[in-house]
Amino acid sequence: MAVNWNREDNIAIIWIDNPPVNAMSHSVRERLSLALNEVNADTGIEASIIACRGKTFVAGADVKEFGKPPLAPFLNDLVQLIEDSAKPVIAAIHGKALGGGFEIALAAHGRIAAPDAQFGLPEVKLGIIPGAGGTQRLPRLIGVAAAIDMIATGKSISAPHARNLGLIDIVSQNELIADALAFARTLIHSEPRRTGQLPIAKFDEQTAELQILAVEQKARGQISPGEAARMVLRGANVPIEQGLKLERDKFLELVGSEQAVALRHVFVAERLAAKFDELADILPRPIQSVGIAGAGLMGAGIAVTFADADYDVTVVERDTLSIDEGQKRVDAIYERAVKSGRISNAIKEERLTRISFHSDLNAFTKCDLVIEAVFDDLGVKRELFTCLASIVRPDTILATNTSYLDPDAIASVVPDPSRFIGLHFFSPANMMRLVEVVKTKEIAPDVLATGLAVAKRLGKLGIVSGVCEGFIGNRLFTAYREQCDFMLEDGALPHEIDNAVEAYGFPMGPYAVTDLAGLDISWARRKRDADKRDPALRYVPIADRLCEAGRFGQKSGSGYYIYDGGRKLVDPIVTALIEAISSEKGIIRRPFEPDEIIARIIAGIVTEADKILSEGISLRPSDIDLVLINGYGYPAWCGGPMFRTGRAK
Repeated sequence: MAVNWNREDNIAIIWIDNPPVNAMSHSVRERLSLALNEVNADTGIEASIIACRGKTFVAGADVKEFGKPPLAPFLNDLVQLIEDSAKPVIAAIHGKALGGGFEIALAAHGRIAAPDAQFGLPEVKLGIIPGAGGTQRLPRLIGVAAAIDMIATGKSISAPHARNLGLIDIVSQNELIADALAFARTLIHSEPRRTGQLPIAKFDEQTAELQILAVEQKARGQISPGEAARMVLRGANVPIEQGLKLERDKFLELVGSEQAVALRHVFVAERLAAKFDELADILPRPIQSVGIAGAGLMGAGIAVTFADADYDVTVVERDTLSIDEGQKRVDAIYERAVKSGRISNAIKEERLTRISFHSDLNAFTKCDLVIEAVFDDLGVKRELFTCLASIVRPDTILATNTSYLDPDAIASVVPDPSRFIGLHFFSPANMMRLVEVVKTKEIAPDVLATGLAVAKRLGKLGIVSGVCEGFIGNRLFTAYREQCDFMLEDGALPHEIDNAVEAYGFPMGPYAVTDLAGLDISWARRKRDADKRDPALRYVPIADRLCEAGRFGQKSGSGYYIYDGGRKLVDPIVTALIEAISSEKGIIRRPFEPDEIIARIIAGIVTEADKILSEGISLRPSDIDLVLINGYGYPAWCGGPMFRTGRAK
């Protein structure tokens, strides 16, 4: 049974038991309502505790009910039933209390949490707002500013943080239910503290408006964060009953919006990405000790990523100077995290102890997994793996982080290529969520399963890719950039394309990104591959001409733009260069509207994506969307190009 209850003297403990995450399904809502009514009708019971079996409190809605008409009892009615209870109701929280689970806790008259508990209202990530009082009750406990920050970002907070904010009453230091029973006894002879009736602490309306404007600006076109923030402010100025109605009306309006439908697609796609039929009964290998060859920008980021996930990390560089530089890079990453408030200095120091630096490859002898992050040259990588294969244990998994090279060509130097895998991290590796898990030709099933398991433990989104140049992501990005470059020759200018792309929802346009990364990186690859280029295919030399002129992007002060004191400016020299190239090719330039720019880009991506799918490089269309969203900044609230064109149903 999804919900049952038992008595402890004069206190009822109502148990939600709906594995794996105690989702707030229709059956749970129905039975919880019934249990609350039974408890209130029992004259021998003076208080009740809502708790959950398993590893977590209620971690959100039931994904099986997404997109379906809701059935009574509705969550908002259940939450109101809790708050209206004549007898004190205590929420005893462990694990995650998210979405509707958090709203249940907010409606309780007291809240006690285990130290591991986390609290959040992530509805904005699904294109909606809380619909059962979250925007109205939370500010009554923690204030308007903190509530806006929590609700508009969808981020979770820890139990100690929640206690400091006034969100919960007690952090349990012993057995949660025993402490909850003791807490309940203290509330029996007092009037229940109803969250909805609490006054909201005084706040500055103008400051709140500025906070909301910042939320809307950061959302870059996504509607729900701003709507959620504004609902907090609106609710602060009206009676709770009116605020709850306003919230519910807005929730119902957004549920059917295009953005919400797109974000539900992304949510379901992420769950689907972890499913791989041929690995259904395959156990991953245990991995704890990880080696990283190279401590450049990528290697340092990978090292931090593994240290953050509690792995033992061994980094090898070629000499003392390179080790010193690598250590500085790692330290700088953690120092930025400390300054931003993401971690404490104590956590930084603890994580640094997990990373050791060496100048001898023999340091990898005890590693369960070794990842190379050296210069992207086939000869360099093959030489490295020839050495590694003779040093590490026979069961050690070997992984390449190459972006474009053929992993099978690298794996050929390994005596047992079944243990070889591609783990393509995106830069900066400690920040970017996407990892392409590359299925090499002779890979063993448990090695592929291990790659996916490692990505999950790192908190990354692992997407399986077959072997081809650029894998899924860079191959799609090449098609994206190709369309942009064609439009440059045909009449558009870099800032026009960047503006259209950013207005669509990307954080940066392609030419601003290239200036940030450096034009010389891709130029070097184009020069290496020049003899392989098909002369019959259209080639745009604009980037080559810029590099020949010494314009390598921000680091040289000019690229597609010119940079003056940190400001990015349109450069007439670039405009003239582009127009000259169009003239050389006999192209009559014409203007491009933003809608056409986006349509051309999406058409180019989808054409290449169809090829990737037909070749078996990607498992499913929805994986294409996830790669673009998590690796290249495609706006999640647009669902991805495969979703937009109806290919990812």
